[in-house]
Amino acid sequence: MSYFDAASSAPLHPVARQALLAALDEGWADPARLYREGRRARLLLDASREAAAEAVGCRPDELVFTPSGTRALHDGIAGALAGRRRAGRHLIVSAVEHSAVLHTAATHEAGGGTVTEVGVDRTGRVAPDGYARALREAPGPTALACLQSANHEVGTVQPVAETAAACAEAGVPLLVDAAQSLGWGPVAGDWSLLTASAHKWGGPSGVGLLAVRKGVRFAPQGPADERESGRSPGFENLPAVVAAAASLRAVRAEADAEAARLRGLVDRIRARVPELVPDVEVVGDPERRLPHLVTFSCLYVDGETLLHELDRAEFSVSSGSSCTSSTLTPSHVLRAMGVLSEGNIRVSLPLGTAGADVDRFLELLPGVVREVRGRLGAPETATPPVRAEAAAPELVVDSLGKRCPIPVIELAKVIGEVPVGGVVTVLSDDAAARLDIPAWCAMRDQEYEGERPAERGVAYRVRRRT
Repeated sequence: MSYFDAASSAPLHPVARQALLAALDEGWADPARLYREGRRARLLLDASREAAAEAVGCRPDELVFTPSGTRALHDGIAGALAGRRRAGRHLIVSAVEHSAVLHTAATHEAGGGTVTEVGVDRTGRVAPDGYARALREAPGPTALACLQSANHEVGTVQPVAETAAACAEAGVPLLVDAAQSLGWGPVAGDWSLLTASAHKWGGPSGVGLLAVRKGVRFAPQGPADERESGRSPGFENLPAVVAAAASLRAVRAEADAEAARLRGLVDRIRARVPELVPDVEVVGDPERRLPHLVTFSCLYVDGETLLHELDRAEFSVSSGSSCTSSTLTPSHVLRAMGVLSEGNIRVSLPLGTAGADVDRFLELLPGVVREVRGRLGAPETATPPVRAEAAAPELVVDSLGKRCPIPVIELAKVIGEVPVGGVVTVLSDDAAARLDIPAWCAMRDQEYEGERPAERGVAYRVRRRT
């Protein structure tokens, strides 16, 4: 079985396993106690904090361990907003942040605060001056800004240093979600708060990091607790903390060599997939990206079916498409980028991935996509020929009650039945169609004229150009 979903959770690093087993024997006592076993546990905790702080690039007393990366984000944002409540109640985030950030932003807004979402381009990247503009145009004084170091779905690296400089000039702290990038290296720029999650770099699950620079106003929320500077209540999971810090140091030691090797494998996937599979869009920034991650979207493919077929072929991959989400809505990242949401595959290679596994994936993928498309009745050719004979100037496709990619498949089947300049109107009540039909038009060089409410669902107008 080839595991290609390290962005969700990396396999446990051998160093993490060794450290975890050792700490289970040596670090089971309460590190707050003064007897021998407690002092031994305290030494392990302090050493782990120093190692993690060195990797992050902060002082040990600025870093605390949390029960997860999500908890670190929730507590970091809430504490920073509360600490700067007198300065303002405005929060700035990017449109492609992790859902943990967006959920916290929604809670802040529901409590009377205001939120600005900074948009991204088609590669998923925030403009270098995007946050500076958002700070200038904010409806009131800004308390906090949040920006991920690299996107979790498409791998695009964000301009953190430029954003941190803009925030510092405005006197606004910047919180960086470094979950995806910390294993590859420290985060550049004068950030104020930083969060990360151990299971993203090969540590055990259930350990997060929250760093708060000295001088940043921060007010922990909830009942007071004496542990972890009052910022993360409860008894520390010391064996997991030790394993997290040890594995972070280990992966950093391997990072440069593995980044170069995995980047070469990902470059191979980025280049070969569009050659091997028709109607594929590789998304994310081609250069400013994580070395191990690539995402591509296949037209006329149901993402859930594609994942199941790849799993049967012994490849574990992930997807940002709506069909793999319990909410049945398109990925907010892909939606913000304006790219295809269905048939989306994310490949994220763990450390040590063999080139032979990538070759086998590329050999198998075309047949899997072809089989899934055939099962859904997708058109064999994506570009219908131009018809010389007269045809109806407008067609209506009723796709109500059908989930994407079926509305797009039905559009592709009939676009050749109208002459160049003719219009196809697709009726759909699937939220994914709002993203996928315009994306199909961009990929197939057709003109998307927009949408309008229909008696049921939404009517999407497409004018044939080719």
